[in-house]
Amino acid sequence: MAFGVPGAIQLPSFAMVGATLSRWTMSYFALALVSLLVAQCLLAAGYGFPAAPVKAPQTLVVVHIVALGWLSLLLCGALFQFVPVLVAKPIYSNFLPLPTLVLLVTGLIAVVVGFLQLSGTRALDFGMSLLPVGAILLGLGFALALWNLGRTLWVAWPLALPARFVVGGLCSLAAAAAFGIIFAFVVAGATSQRDFIELAASGLPLHVIAGLGGWLTLTAMGVSYRLLAMFMLAPERDGPRTRAVLYLGAGAVTVAVVGGTAAILSRTGLDVILLAAGLLGLAALALYGHDILQLYRLRKRPVIEINSRMAVVALANLAASAVLSIGFIATGTLGRHVGALVFLVSFGWLSGLGLAKLYKIVAFLTWLECYGPVLGKTPTPRVQDLVVERRAAKWFQLYFAAVWLATLCLLLGFSAAFRIGAAAMTVATAGIVVHLLRTRRLMEVTPAQRLPLGARRPRLLISTVQHA
Repeated sequence: MAFGVPGAIQLPSFAMVGATLSRWTMSYFALALVSLLVAQCLLAAGYGFPAAPVKAPQTLVVVHIVALGWLSLLLCGALFQFVPVLVAKPIYSNFLPLPTLVLLVTGLIAVVVGFLQLSGTRALDFGMSLLPVGAILLGLGFALALWNLGRTLWVAWPLALPARFVVGGLCSLAAAAAFGIIFAFVVAGATSQRDFIELAASGLPLHVIAGLGGWLTLTAMGVSYRLLAMFMLAPERDGPRTRAVLYLGAGAVTVAVVGGTAAILSRTGLDVILLAAGLLGLAALALYGHDILQLYRLRKRPVIEINSRMAVVALANLAASAVLSIGFIATGTLGRHVGALVFLVSFGWLSGLGLAKLYKIVAFLTWLECYGPVLGKTPTPRVQDLVVERRAAKWFQLYFAAVWLATLCLLLGFSAAFRIGAAAMTVATAGIVVHLLRTRRLMEVTPAQRLPLGARRPRLLISTVQHA
């Protein structure tokens, strides 16, 4: 048996050596999916970009629901489960994920209310801006996550390469959160410190790079290296090329954040800094794409599951984003199309990969929780028996088709048609969520196999301890 810590569920040793099921990971996933659906409904209703400018409060509401409520909660929940897998050590604290979740959710709500106040919503005029309050709550939540994950990684040093990507992502998260707190205080008029005002005026690209490029993309890269290899039975990548991906990606974020901050505070331009960071980032993405193709070519599983097939589509969207960004820079139209580019990265790459992997992760963790304790004692279903890929595939296909339609509409300036694409994305996401719920409730497992002696139906949002 694998080892663990008190109060956590022991996993079969062949599945995740040295890891335990995170009690609150499913709650993170559930709230993340709710946030995604809320954001998509807002886009379909014409709220925020492109109906409003990119920097309008309405757009910032949607952006932060996606970046914080969907992608960050998804990644935090996944990391509390998979960082122990990456380092073969138990999580530092099984208690901290709950207060972390409470702080992040309350902080997100306060930030959203703060942006609604800026948009002129009179019903939310409390006589003070909630932006600084939300920023502090989010900062505390992310600080707890960084402490918990950082202590877990620290005791496992030296780290395997996928875990080093996570370290880079966590450092980027700290930078993104710091920028966010500064911006919130400046916008709310809660500080008159000149350097902070300068950062708020010119530092938005640095905030986006640290969050979207560092925290979300670097971390997704590290987790995808391990999960794709594990689920496709492919050899893990640990050569010079993969290390170059890490160094180039981390270098791009470092140049942008450190160099950009220095440039702003010294009153010099950001153009050279952003160009250098962009070149480093594009080189990292090119090498990463080559690595992932090698994983698919060298896999031992001849027929790959839907999560791996859809991950290919998400990676293609990442490649398309890189090609488009080069084209926009070359033609001098990056400023005009930055909204479409961020949309494709957020929904085509990060959200597409997140939904694809979530489809497998929910089934895998549910199987471990329900059937792991009785494995070898009684016949149990396979992980594949918890899902019906043929029925789920249509929703993934609709999702990616809708993302492409919406992106094309943004590029061409068709705002009304964009709403149709956003509505289709919402329907597709809801379809995927229904399949995740059915998986979690074991509804796809035949009644004869569903609950063998000693197994217990998992709770929907909390992983509970079983004693075999």
